[in-house]
Amino acid sequence: MTNMKLLRFVILSLSVLTSVSVFAEQTPQSLADAELPSLVPIYKDFHTHPELSGHEERSAGIVANELKAAGCDVTERVGKYDKPGLTCFGVVGVMKNGAGPTVLVRSDLDALPVHEETGLTYASTVTTKNDEGKEVSVAHACGHDIHTSTLIGTARALGKLKDKWHGTIIFIGQPAEEAIGGARAMLKDGLYTRWPKPDYALALHDDAEIATGQIGLTEGYAFANVDSVDVIVHGIGGHGAHPHKTKDPIVLSAQIINAWQTIASRENNPIDPVVVTVGSIHGGAKHNIIPDEVKMQLTVRTYKKEVREKVLAAIERIAKDCATAFGLPTDKLPEVHVLQAEFDPATYNNPDLTKRVAAALKTALGNDNVVTKDPSMGAEDFSEYSLPDHSIPALMFTVGAVDPAKVAESKKTGVSLPSLHSSKFAPVPEPTIRTGIVGMTTAVLELMKK
Repeated sequence: MTNMKLLRFVILSLSVLTSVSVFAEQTPQSLADAELPSLVPIYKDFHTHPELSGHEERSAGIVANELKAAGCDVTERVGKYDKPGLTCFGVVGVMKNGAGPTVLVRSDLDALPVHEETGLTYASTVTTKNDEGKEVSVAHACGHDIHTSTLIGTARALGKLKDKWHGTIIFIGQPAEEAIGGARAMLKDGLYTRWPKPDYALALHDDAEIATGQIGLTEGYAFANVDSVDVIVHGIGGHGAHPHKTKDPIVLSAQIINAWQTIASRENNPIDPVVVTVGSIHGGAKHNIIPDEVKMQLTVRTYKKEVREKVLAAIERIAKDCATAFGLPTDKLPEVHVLQAEFDPATYNNPDLTKRVAAALKTALGNDNVVTKDPSMGAEDFSEYSLPDHSIPALMFTVGAVDPAKVAESKKTGVSLPSLHSSKFAPVPEPTIRTGIVGMTTAVLELMKK
């Protein structure tokens, strides 16, 4: 072999080895880094063009196109709402890679009726009419734009890591999380019959309390059952100067509200959390008129099924007993209506699944970057995917979205950071999306590894 041929052989061999080395070095971390430059503009586009629950047509279209480009078989407009005539903009993307487990990975698409006050160059200035016809501002104040961008990045990464996993991944772009009903609508439209029923369900949520680069995990109950309850307290109205000739529903309502607080303090086991909040109370129209009724709206939060049932029953019992003691006849006892359509079941992170994914995340991100989070009394309709009996192991983890310096300053001063749903909440895009991609890709690989 001549020197020239030998040189060509060496160069070719090095080229082949380099190519193999680059391919072998593909990891969730390296792929997240590679995808960030194109994902951040997508995130900012989502952020600048938010859409209210039930109106996510543009966002769903972007997610659908990106999942197709990542190698998924995509179906759009998946979902059936209970209210006729509404289009459900659910997106299902299926990525297959031989026989193996099926894992569902969910993101949500909708934004909130919030006027953004972040000062960002890409802040939302969108206004639109809501379903009641009222003009409202719209913003991604809960970070669903982070979720959808991370979903796209995760699909791209897993499409390039098929040598490391086997089975079927179901990517979900879900509408109407904020309004409650999007997950239920997709299940109603055959999500678990038209497509493979998952062995595991995964989701993430950006976190307004922990620093970028970190992931938060909660084992067991992570988010609460949430019930909306409407209460009408009847009375016998009259002149404000002659209260003895009336049965004042405002006074009665005050007594009922105070009595409801004894459900948590005196009727419930203290180790089972309960929140009963009266968020709205309306009665009367004039200073000197005692009205005939008062209307209240409650949010009721619990974890366990039996605790939920007990608390809801206690709300009605206490309201009616207070009215009876107030001297109202049986035909004027309070009306208590639990709005079943707005019920959001508790999110339960399967303990075994949580431990398994936690170990993989610690390897990928470092022990110090995987932190334990306390359960929240907030709600997430991701819970629907594990079914009422939690027969499908599910896990939602959180991804830090706050500049570490701001987290440290908040701890030092005691001044709270802007929360989710705040007009001033603004996740730091690059590190939040990167950690989300690394975290979710790592979790899927752990569950589907060859």
